[in-house]
Amino acid sequence: MTGESYVPASSEEVRARAVQALAAARARTAALTDAVSDRDLTAQHSPLMSPLVWDLAHIGNMEELWLLRNVGGREAMHPEIDPLYDAFEHPRAERPKLPLLGPAEARRYAAEVRGRVFDLLEGTALEGTALLDGGYVFGMIAQHEQQHDETMLITHQLRRGEAVLAAPDPDPPAGPPPAAAEVLVPGGPFTMGTSAEPWSLDNERPAHVRETAAFWIDTVPVTNEAFRAFIEDGGYRDERWWAPEGWEQIRRHGIGAPLFWRREAGQWLRRRFGVTEPVPDAEPVLHVSWYEADAYARWAGRRLPTEAEWEKAARHDPATGRSRRYPWGDEDPTQTHANLGQRHLRPAPAGSYPAGASPLGVRQLIGDVWEWTSSDFLPYPGFRAFPYREYSEVFFGPEHKVLRGGSFAVDPVACRGTFRNWDLPVRRQIFSGFRTARDA
Repeated sequence: MTGESYVPASSEEVRARAVQALAAARARTAALTDAVSDRDLTAQHSPLMSPLVWDLAHIGNMEELWLLRNVGGREAMHPEIDPLYDAFEHPRAERPKLPLLGPAEARRYAAEVRGRVFDLLEGTALEGTALLDGGYVFGMIAQHEQQHDETMLITHQLRRGEAVLAAPDPDPPAGPPPAAAEVLVPGGPFTMGTSAEPWSLDNERPAHVRETAAFWIDTVPVTNEAFRAFIEDGGYRDERWWAPEGWEQIRRHGIGAPLFWRREAGQWLRRRFGVTEPVPDAEPVLHVSWYEADAYARWAGRRLPTEAEWEKAARHDPATGRSRRYPWGDEDPTQTHANLGQRHLRPAPAGSYPAGASPLGVRQLIGDVWEWTSSDFLPYPGFRAFPYREYSEVFFGPEHKVLRGGSFAVDPVACRGTFRNWDLPVRRQIFSGFRTARDA
């Protein structure tokens, strides 16, 4: 069985990619923080989230720590602020009470760090250590900033007030709809994870062989229309479909629909980045917890796919036996492949992006919505924490469920066929949806 393949880039290509990735992340950070007032930047819009100004300075602090100090050997610019921006030292709910840098100070700090980083990148050999090979540490920092940009976009969604962000809607689906509602994925071995992708993070490594039995998987994510049928059939009132912890959660909090939905005058409405609109039938359902996804799947007589099944559906090419970087192949995503990068502020209708389909015809595995799987977040065989335990290792265990595929809020630099996300099964504010599967 053939594994994965990757063509190494030259130092010049790696440097150019790092500059582009860092610049794109900073442009997005600026757009998200410049869109609101200083008062909104310093406010906590939900106890689940940090003030936006904390994210802004944390981005700069992480960049200074790993690039200027670790790679460049520089002295700390402001060592007194390190504890304030240590994500493990202060829970999000406590961060507004800290003596944080104000908006102007945070912007100046992040900009000064970035200017020094570009100077460092220009003169650093991108080889010789695990941190530098392939520009890994620069890619890690670009991904870190983009992940915080997605977090800040979640804060924008939770924020009350008039709309401040704008983006065009996705185009209608190109070409005919999928021929079938589900696709058969053959049983057998495949290569899961990666040992070759230069900017892959520790939990994606190493590549290893997994075996799956044959299974069926939805061709597209579950839509709002399909999920509404679950609601209208009393799904939120029927204990049969729910894991015990999920049933307790929805009863305690009176949950009867996805987050941001409400019923008014016989119609389902939702709030999306400050705009109230009818819930669009054709879009993948968004802002559902793992418990809601699991309950829907049980109600439908199906189940959530395992993480291995999801990745096999996304990467495995039965014709060659090889695992691709993405469902469509090895080339980086374009606008024809997937809805990524906050290009739109909503998922595209189910059935979009036929050019992004997997070899078996499964669509929208990358972009649009993060997809819950049935799997706990666990290390792969041979896992090694790198470059720090707090990125992945401290989260391993049954408390967190794995999400795959990315959402419209994810930048391509932080989204691959091997990329793993994880969260608590109660989480609903994230840009999460799902698709279902069944045994063959």
